[in-house]
Amino acid sequence: MDQSVSRRTFMKTSAAAGVALQMAAVWAQEKGPRRLKVGLVGAGGRGKGAAGDCMEAAKSLGIELQVVAVADAVEERAKDAAKQFGVAPERCFWGFDAYRKVMETEADLVILATSPNFRPLHLEAAIDAGKNVFMEKPVAVDPPGIRRVIAAGEKAKTKGLSIVAGTQRRHQAGYLANQFLASQGAIGKIVGGSVSWCGGKLWYQARKPGESDALYMVRNWVSFTEMSGDHIVEQHVHNLDVANWYIGRPPVSAVGFGGRARRQTGNQFDFFSIDFDYDDNVHIHSMCRQVDKCYNAVREFFVGSEGSMWGAGKVTSTNNKQIAVPEYKVHGNPYVEEHVALLQSIVDGKPVNEAQAVAEATMAAIMGRIAAYTGDLVKWSDLMTKQDSALYGLTLKPSAEDFEKGEVVAPKDDVVAIPGEA
Repeated sequence: MDQSVSRRTFMKTSAAAGVALQMAAVWAQEKGPRRLKVGLVGAGGRGKGAAGDCMEAAKSLGIELQVVAVADAVEERAKDAAKQFGVAPERCFWGFDAYRKVMETEADLVILATSPNFRPLHLEAAIDAGKNVFMEKPVAVDPPGIRRVIAAGEKAKTKGLSIVAGTQRRHQAGYLANQFLASQGAIGKIVGGSVSWCGGKLWYQARKPGESDALYMVRNWVSFTEMSGDHIVEQHVHNLDVANWYIGRPPVSAVGFGGRARRQTGNQFDFFSIDFDYDDNVHIHSMCRQVDKCYNAVREFFVGSEGSMWGAGKVTSTNNKQIAVPEYKVHGNPYVEEHVALLQSIVDGKPVNEAQAVAEATMAAIMGRIAAYTGDLVKWSDLMTKQDSALYGLTLKPSAEDFEKGEVVAPKDDVVAIPGEA
């Protein structure tokens, strides 16, 4: 008989406050308060939000946390964040090389929250400087960038450094429970499913008189593929990460389409529809859209040989497996929980490393974007292993290094890829 089982049948959650108080009491008795220093690279809304989340995580763990340096390409943003977090003026840096100055400070960890095109360069610098890292997703915009992130992640392992990514679903009790159930065969073998992030358009800021191409692109990074990777990469990466996680591997190829119906700025598409082939007859349909006044949905759904499940929701099983799910004691806010995991790993001396997983999720999204832009079937191996492939070295320009050298020419607004010709 079919049996519908909710997540409540499989898991229990506890209040984070009680757990945090217990941890703080134990630390106070055994070793006294912990003290950590953090540097912020990228002081826009997400960067300041991540720094705030990190401070809340520290408070819940009984850790004394101080922001000791701030960097941003834009002077006003750097100064605003420095003021917000009480950073000394001499530790407030701006410009495209400002990240280097943060790496020279005594920060124990750095938060990397610039637009994604800068992430590989900044991650390499952080690991070389011996810093633990929180980095926002996605982590690159092109295949070479992804491989740089993976290499930096491997170097971090040799140096005993932690890297935590902004894929917060991996730190959410509901997702943790359902992923465990999937891994234990609660719905049999996953054979297919769908993932989506469909919502409205994002913001745009008009060009200022006399503004450089570089600053125009930085202030409008969600409009340019070279900066964000397009919204299938920047936003939909969350859902693709869940698919990789639940299935247990990245896709082997992608084919699909997309287009532009409303945007008049930048060079991104408005929508994508991609078939991701995970091999072994497993296919996931991906769709994402940024168009106002349309049906919105952000979700994941998987069909198994013996049932189905929503990403963090209802599980319907047709087998009789009795699975005891671990109790996931997490903070109520998954954005804070990411930083709880990072800070806990540092004070415990037990490094965690999420570089590979977030890089593979980002690469899946990049593969889908290339498939839609070109109209071709795109293979994972062409992006990751086949050095003679035309796509292996595909580098979007201007690159992060171009910004630092002052060699930036912005792509024309409203000129987009044409499938069959791109």
